Amino acid sequence: MEKLAVVALGGNALLRDNETGTIEEQERHTSETIENLIFLIKEGYNLIITHGNGPQVGNILMRNAAGEQLYGIVPMPLDICVADTQGGLGYMIERIFRNVLKQHGIRKNVITIVGMVEIDPNDQAFSNPTKRIGMYYTEDQAQKMSLDKGWVFKPGKKDEKGWRRVVPSPVPKSILNLEIIDDLARDGNIVITCGGGGIPVYYDSKDEIRTIDAVIDKDLASSVLATGVGADEFYILTNVPFIYKDFGLPTQEKLEFLDYNDTVKYLENGTFAEGSMAPKIVAALEFIKNGGDKSIITEASKLEDKSYGSKITMEYGL
Repeated sequence: MEKLAVVALGGNALLRDNETGTIEEQERHTSETIENLIFLIKEGYNLIITHGNGPQVGNILMRNAAGEQLYGIVPMPLDICVADTQGGLGYMIERIFRNVLKQHGIRKNVITIVGMVEIDPNDQAFSNPTKRIGMYYTEDQAQKMSLDKGWVFKPGKKDEKGWRRVVPSPVPKSILNLEIIDDLARDGNIVITCGGGGIPVYYDSKDEIRTIDAVIDKDLASSVLATGVGADEFYILTNVPFIYKDFGLPTQEKLEFLDYNDTVKYLENGTFAEGSMAPKIVAALEFIKNGGDKSIITEASKLEDKSYGSKITMEYGL
C-alpha cells in the first residue's frame, strides 16, 4: 500500500536570500527541489506539497503600496495577496513538476488548490501581533498609516531601519477542502496546497466564512494538514541537512535520531533557535503527537541519501 507524505518546501526551495527574485531564479530553484522529490515518488509515496511565500507576498504588498501612492490604485487586502501567491507559485511549481515527471517517464497528474485554513478569531495572537510584513516606513509615516488604516507597526528587527506593519500569527485549527485533498492525493495525484500557511479564515455567527488579516506559520499549517489526511510521514525541507543542538555554537551537535519526549525537552531548554528551527520542531512534534509515524527535517538535496535528515518519532530509533 502506497504511503502518503506531506512535504513542506522551505523558502530556499524557491528563492535565496541574496537574490533579486526574478522568475528565472525561482524557476531554477523550484526545478532543483522537485528533482529531489522524484526519489520519494519512485519509492512509492503519494505526495501533498506545501510551500512558503514570504518574499513573494512581501513584493505584492510593496506593489500595493506603490500603486496606491503613485496612481491611487485601491490596494488589495492581505488575504487576496496570499491567494495571489498561492495561485502564482502553485502554477509555477505545478508546471515545473509536470516537466520533471515527464523527464523521468512518470505519468502523474499535478493539481494546485488554493488553500484556506481555519483559525480562531479570538486566538491570543491577535492581542500581540508579531509577524512583520510589507515595506519599511519612517516613524511619522507609520503613525499616520496607523491612524488612517488601523494598522499596527513595530520597529524593524536588529540591523533593519524603519518601521513595519505587524499582523498576528494565529494557530491553525483545520484545513478546508481536506477530504478533496486527501482523495486526490491517495488516488496518485500530486496536490499543491496551503501555500504560505494558507489563507486564514473563520466562521461567523451565521456560519459564513470570513477572513482576517493574519499570517499562519507554513510548517504548522502543513503539520495540521498532514495530521488531517492521516499522512504516514511529514517532511520539512530547509537549508540544513540535520537538526543541530546549539547550532552555530562551539557546543554544536548533530541530532540525527530523536524521540518525542527528548525533543520536547530540547525545545523547552531553548536548544533550537526561535524564528528558525524552533517553529519547525514544534510543527514536527505536533504531527507525531497526533499519530504521525515519522517527521523528517532535512535539505532537499539529501532526500535520496538513505542516511539523510533528522528523524523524529514517538519512540527512539527507526
